[in-house]
Amino acid sequence: MGFPASCAKGLSAHTMQPTDGDELLWNGVHDRISLHIEDAEDFIAGDSNVYDLVFIDAYDGNDIFPRKLWDADGAFLRNLEEKVHPLHGTVVVNLHSDSGPSSPDVDDEAPFENVLPMGRYVSHVCRAYKRHFGLAFTVASPWLCNITLVACRDKAILKGAPVGRSCRDFVLSKLLSRSSMVEQALDLPFPCLQYVKNGFTLVE
Repeated sequence: MGFPASCAKGLSAHTMQPTDGDELLWNGVHDRISLHIEDAEDFIAGDSNVYDLVFIDAYDGNDIFPRKLWDADGAFLRNLEEKVHPLHGTVVVNLHSDSGPSSPDVDDEAPFENVLPMGRYVSHVCRAYKRHFGLAFTVASPWLCNITLVACRDKAILKGAPVGRSCRDFVLSKLLSRSSMVEQALDLPFPCLQYVKNGFTLVE
């Protein structure tokens, strides 16, 4: 994930790009962002805020997602669970797939047909977040070999689920019903419905 350097706390002036560059790229949004360059486990332990939405993209230079950020019994997830809103709090995690595409020869005209299977490592990460937040699902981006994990409070998203209907189908239908609203709100240059529909996996 890329963020404006001018929002970072503690950076020296020579490491930062001109502020007019941030204005051009971020159009004022950067004025409402505070970036803290700090160990994630230490930061969340000492933070008193409650968040509606948390994004995690924590791969290091060796393409490793630190275990302490997905250890189900570790301090980070315990503290994060307390700092995310108890009703609608959501955590979004960028994961690099540890398993290759199921179909190496993909038709360029059918970019949504190639779904990434989850290997053992990514599955462990997903289950750890599900354990702390109640419900988790993933959406794959096969052309990037990335998987986006979404962990959220299960009571909020499963509210109104009819008896007998599968949890997977209900969650997916909720996401699809709001896809056009998200596209309009974010002014996306592409439709997101097919990406969600064909790459969706509910974490068991």
